[in-house]
Amino acid sequence: MIPCTFAAMRRFAAVLFRSFLQGLLLLSPIAITGYVLFSIFTGVDNLVQVKGIPKGAGFISIIGTVTLIGYLGTRFFIGKWIFDSFASLLEHTPGVKYIYSSIRDVIKSFVGDKKRFNKPVWVCVNVNPEIWRIGFMTQKDMGHFGMEGKVAVYMPHAYAISGWVIITESKNVKPAKDMTAGEAMKFAVSGGITTVEEQDDAN
Repeated sequence: MIPCTFAAMRRFAAVLFRSFLQGLLLLSPIAITGYVLFSIFTGVDNLVQVKGIPKGAGFISIIGTVTLIGYLGTRFFIGKWIFDSFASLLEHTPGVKYIYSSIRDVIKSFVGDKKRFNKPVWVCVNVNPEIWRIGFMTQKDMGHFGMEGKVAVYMPHAYAISGWVIITESKNVKPAKDMTAGEAMKFAVSGGITTVEEQDDAN
């Protein structure tokens, strides 16, 4: 009688433990996403702390101001001229120009009208055995660097926002057909877990 009771208790404990792990799998992505969004909201909102203004108004005012500046700076000549002049000043200021140009190029690579990470490719990084990695073509001609016949490819790290750039022969690179830039980035960052078929089923 006692062994049966002990076995039943072990099975019950195993079910509880598996249920706990499944609960973590279900809740962790939601909780982490919520925490990140909450941190961004509170961080931006704390930038504007004025007595008498309700909580959240700072966040709304900053978002509204940034949106207004973006609208005026891209659709009106005077606004565009002001921002271009200020950008030119930063680009020609010793020390500051390296910081400004680097940040500007990185941001433009991900957003805006001139995204650079929009050409997903497969890169052969080893011949024997044959190994391929997913990446994004950033320079299709390295001749201006004295490296004719070579290309530059950015390859994101899995589960990170970092990555690295390789220079390789153009023959080692082929387009990632039937794969959008977003699908390629998701495939790379997820460690290859996400597939195009799964994304199609989700849609």
